[in-house]
Amino acid sequence: MIDGSKMIYTLDDVPKPFGKALGLGIQHVLTMFGATVAVPLILSPALGMDAQQTAILVASVMLSSGVATFLQVNFGTRLPIIQGVSFSFLGPFFAIIAMTVAAGPAVSMQYIAGAIMLGAIVEMIIGFTGLIGLVQKYVSPVVIGPVIALIGLALYQIGAPSAAENWWLSGTVIVLAFVFSLIIGPKKPFFSLFPILLAVICAYILGLILGVVDFEAVRVAPWFRLPWGAGGWFFPWGLPKFEIGFLVVVLAGYLASMIESYGDYHAINAAAQAPPLTDKQISRGIGFEGVGCFCTALLGGFASTSYTENIGLVGLTKVASRYVVNVGVVVLLVMGIIGKFGGLIATIPGAIVGGLYCTLFGMIASIGISNSAKADLSSMRNQMIMGFILFMGLSVPYYFQVAGVAFEPKWLSDIVVSIGSTGMAVAAILGLILDNVIPGTAEERGLHQFGEQK
Repeated sequence: MIDGSKMIYTLDDVPKPFGKALGLGIQHVLTMFGATVAVPLILSPALGMDAQQTAILVASVMLSSGVATFLQVNFGTRLPIIQGVSFSFLGPFFAIIAMTVAAGPAVSMQYIAGAIMLGAIVEMIIGFTGLIGLVQKYVSPVVIGPVIALIGLALYQIGAPSAAENWWLSGTVIVLAFVFSLIIGPKKPFFSLFPILLAVICAYILGLILGVVDFEAVRVAPWFRLPWGAGGWFFPWGLPKFEIGFLVVVLAGYLASMIESYGDYHAINAAAQAPPLTDKQISRGIGFEGVGCFCTALLGGFASTSYTENIGLVGLTKVASRYVVNVGVVVLLVMGIIGKFGGLIATIPGAIVGGLYCTLFGMIASIGISNSAKADLSSMRNQMIMGFILFMGLSVPYYFQVAGVAFEPKWLSDIVVSIGSTGMAVAAILGLILDNVIPGTAEERGLHQFGEQK
């Protein structure tokens, strides 16, 4: 039973008056805001987007996050868990962009949408059929740790060069992110909740003082986005394009995302002090996460996943109300419909985004390393597998970059190049093969925590 004495608001509670629920819902949006905005700002320069396109991208991501969260909270796990754009897909998306950028940003986004849709169908099948338990059996921390680490490490080439556009701004983001999260944060919880957001705001104010903020994106953005037409809610970049090689690439992102969400479901269930989590709930959650991803492709955003930051917020505030999260959903939808909001976000200078690169990508890599610690790191078996796939995840894409690999038939060549150019995909494929072929105990592989025996 839920221990109501420990929770201020449990799953089915409705905070009153409405102003209180609105405040709590906005707090959820603010908590996920930094990471949600970071992804489109990180990808838009690689896509070659102008100010107006970047504004549309930010708005599309907000709208997508609202829809995905609504599906998860009301039909998926039915737990108060926020869905937002996932860093797990950065590597695959950069690989797709690199292969399509010559055709323009809209075409790249069409291929990304197509890959997301196909991958979402795979995730729905894994979720709704209950296969997530089988997937977990074969995907150990020996594999998933290096794969997550490569999300950050494989993007090293765009860190310092982007930050170098203006070291005053990027340096401000980097320094304040450390100060707010590690020095002031332990004493003042507010700063530990929003270290990246506060760092960006401070750097933005500095940018205003230095006169390097361009408000063109706000000027050209419409006040309201309409459902249809160029830049509208549905297919703002045009109809999706499908390439089987890109599907294989994004599956590495889906793999990391599903394993991450598997853990997040248990964490949010504990934070909400809800009844024991069932296998059916987990399967339904993964299934509707796939539905949410499919919807994000329709809405012109990026694939979504559960947000760990908001799980911490539930634990901190003792507010687990689904109603509160649904209020947050409405806030996200409004942000996605108001075009000027996306335009305002698009005015953030590139150097500030460069500071985010340097700060967040390293953090993602360390999360992957910490995930590997669930396995026995003293095992020579694990050390060889993890070291090999981590190295190959960096080296193989470089080889494909400089070698200009191409052969007949073209469709097979496209698949091989797509996979070989993506570090996460290389590491995931090699890791899954080695970790499941080379003998190892459940404890050694880090699977004992899930009760798996292999």
